[in-house]
Amino acid sequence: MFSGILAAVVVLGVLIVVHEFGHFIVAKWAGVGVLKFSVGFGPRLVSRTVNGTEYALSAIPLGGFVKMVGEDPESPEPLDPRISFSHQSVWKRISIVVAGPAFNLLFAFLAFSFVFAVYGQRVPSDVAKVGGVMPNLPAAQAGVESGDVVVAVNDAQVANWDALSAAIRASEGKPVVLHVQRAGADVSVTVTPQAQPDKNLFGEVVGQAYVIGIERGVDQVDVGPLEAIADGAKQTVWWIETLAMSVVKIFQGRISAQEVGGPIAIAQAAHMQAQGGLDAFLAFMAVISINLGILNLLPIPILDGGHLLFFLIEIVMRRPLEMRHREIAQQVGLVLLIGLMGFAFYNDILRIVRGWG
Repeated sequence: MFSGILAAVVVLGVLIVVHEFGHFIVAKWAGVGVLKFSVGFGPRLVSRTVNGTEYALSAIPLGGFVKMVGEDPESPEPLDPRISFSHQSVWKRISIVVAGPAFNLLFAFLAFSFVFAVYGQRVPSDVAKVGGVMPNLPAAQAGVESGDVVVAVNDAQVANWDALSAAIRASEGKPVVLHVQRAGADVSVTVTPQAQPDKNLFGEVVGQAYVIGIERGVDQVDVGPLEAIADGAKQTVWWIETLAMSVVKIFQGRISAQEVGGPIAIAQAAHMQAQGGLDAFLAFMAVISINLGILNLLPIPILDGGHLLFFLIEIVMRRPLEMRHREIAQQVGLVLLIGLMGFAFYNDILRIVRGWG
């Protein structure tokens, strides 16, 4: 479990620094004074001040933060309005706030493109190859292994994954004999399919299906640099659309809120992906980075999306929202955020308890 926690710290730490660097670099570009850019929190390990900005490496490696001049318009300190964040035009402030989530999406694009360029593109296998075996389900209990190629079910030939899936679903829970090729040898395995809720991509239950608990195998296909960049862009856009739609469906109640994962789920997933190699780990980081980018754009005060909401109100009203109202909204946003984090943590614990059962 320690390796999972370490992997999660690396993932979240790097991605939060990427997020804060987006705010930092655009603030610098916009002429806003940046007092501090810290990698990590807590006691400073080392720091250096350059052109009025303190660059610090701190002891707790859970991300970082940026402190700009005039972030708090009520600050008693005298400010130079030319470099004060709160004195900039609303469009400059919007660009600085949007930059954080935008850099998370940029990181995802670069990570996906790098993985495709170096490791190739993963495409579904043409044959019925087992890519993964889920624990505690019939295939794992019967001895099916990752890499097995299923050539027949009950002596009926299967040409591809779709044919295998159809045969398993048509079993109606009766035992089936899988004839597989494993490391050059022919092996027969008897598996009893199990009825499970049939879920779509978003986790919505669309019916019931008989499954044995295997994942489709993939093959690596080499791609050129330009194709890798194009595939990286396509993958990033696909994940943005998918994750954004997932958030919408959760609020609509079409996806159970129990699907929301917290730090334990991230640690477990990070551990599994790290074991899969650098390519799997980088792809996982890209997906989490897109998650951070999208969630930060939710119109919840204290998140970037909350600030953008305030700026939108300012554009409509042609004046900033009163500080008293902003403070109330920030307090409400903090309560909502803490509640969401607590709920996600509760879901993580519940999954563990169910796993023990």
